[in-house]
Amino acid sequence: MQPQKNKQVQVGNTEFDAVIVGSGPNGLAAGITLQQAGLSVLIVEAKSSIGGGMRSAELTLPGYLHDVCSAIHPMALLSPFFAALPLDKFGLEMIQPTLAAAHPLDDGTAAVLDQSIVHTALRLGADEGAYLDLMGPLVETLPGLLPELLGPLRWPSQPVSLAKFGLKALPSAWATGKRFKTKAAAGLWAGMAAHAIQPLENIATSAFAIMLMAAAHLKGWPIPKGGSQSIADALASYFSSLGGKIETGFEVSSLTQLPGSKVVLMDVTPKQLLRIAGDRLTASYRARLENYRHGPGVFKVDWALDEPIPFTAADCRKAGTVHLGNTLEEIAQYERNVAKGIQGEKPFVLVAQQSLFDSSRAPEGKHTAWAYCHVPNGSKVDMTGEIESQIERFAPGFRDIIKAKHTMNAAEMEGYNPNYIGGDINGGIQDIFQLYSRPVLSISPYRTSARDIYLCSSSTPPGGGVHGMCGYHAARQALKDVFKIIIEK
Repeated sequence: MQPQKNKQVQVGNTEFDAVIVGSGPNGLAAGITLQQAGLSVLIVEAKSSIGGGMRSAELTLPGYLHDVCSAIHPMALLSPFFAALPLDKFGLEMIQPTLAAAHPLDDGTAAVLDQSIVHTALRLGADEGAYLDLMGPLVETLPGLLPELLGPLRWPSQPVSLAKFGLKALPSAWATGKRFKTKAAAGLWAGMAAHAIQPLENIATSAFAIMLMAAAHLKGWPIPKGGSQSIADALASYFSSLGGKIETGFEVSSLTQLPGSKVVLMDVTPKQLLRIAGDRLTASYRARLENYRHGPGVFKVDWALDEPIPFTAADCRKAGTVHLGNTLEEIAQYERNVAKGIQGEKPFVLVAQQSLFDSSRAPEGKHTAWAYCHVPNGSKVDMTGEIESQIERFAPGFRDIIKAKHTMNAAEMEGYNPNYIGGDINGGIQDIFQLYSRPVLSISPYRTSARDIYLCSSSTPPGGGVHGMCGYHAARQALKDVFKIIIEK
């Protein structure tokens, strides 16, 4: 069913306390937070199904269930907001792969990210001590720092611990990676840092690797049973149980389409905010939004397979996620080129193997695979051949087990989800200049220049990922400003 454009909600003469545009993880998180506070909330969604980046569908063949966008969720269990919700009672079951991630090398071996920090370090040989020195203290202190790290800039409640975290997080991933002696440790580190989708030489790219590795050691990298849609469905079910309402097939092009409310929260990018509500914003605020920057896009492939990917390294066949890029130098070179708008031949590829651990994803005895690589923003280049070559490099015979495939280039990613501007899945580049000052540098980045309009998308702190924290913080700000309700942390 295609979304109905310019639909007008008709719910009797009822006006809502709040209306939220967009049903991604942040829109749903904002709705839940407001509804928990006793407000009446409506969420409107352009597509016929909810979820934003949390959707699953039979993209290749009947019976093969693929995650359309997000697949593995390192931040889902680490999120303070999600942790406080009874999502297991609303159908959500998270599966832990045997290994969180693996990183194969050309010599047939692989570095691994195990839930055990000791086991991970032990496998790194000469870098065992270096890894424990880097990650050990961070794993101990991170849980207490998460409320501050996953939110807007505030005066720290634990300044000493935060300063120690910053000393390790602020250097570039390239600088930190060069401290490792082995190719295995440096490659594993580079693959984690490359989730930043920016050059590894950039300041603070170490923070991305640290957060992902610590997440694995603390809570694992879980896979939602039945697909990423399961997370969206559980959030929506809980929201509805609180009395919230959801309308799908409702594409918003103007705020005048929405029913009356005291506040509107927008789970959209600055570009869309300008298009939908630009006439309600001040000229100075509009000018600041127009300077918001987006990063590289992604090219994604889903496969229906006759059997699991035949990785040479046995550990790769036990991992939910496999990073393909060989060495720190190779990954850094590719990401550097992408940032310059140059398309490389040996992409850094992120592979997810959900069906190894969730049999509901494919017919009995068959499998699915999910992968993407970074590309210049807005690219329409088909990277299928390059991605498959990288997999074949570490899993000879891969092409022989492919039954069907489905691809989306960066431009098509934006066509599927308007929040992915040019294929940018993080809602804007998350470099040091735009990590906490997204979309603008402000005491409260969730406020806009209009008193009744708030931004709650991944274009606000703490940025991309399935964690709901952007929506949670935006809703808290709206509760405080508009409804004079303060939620304790």
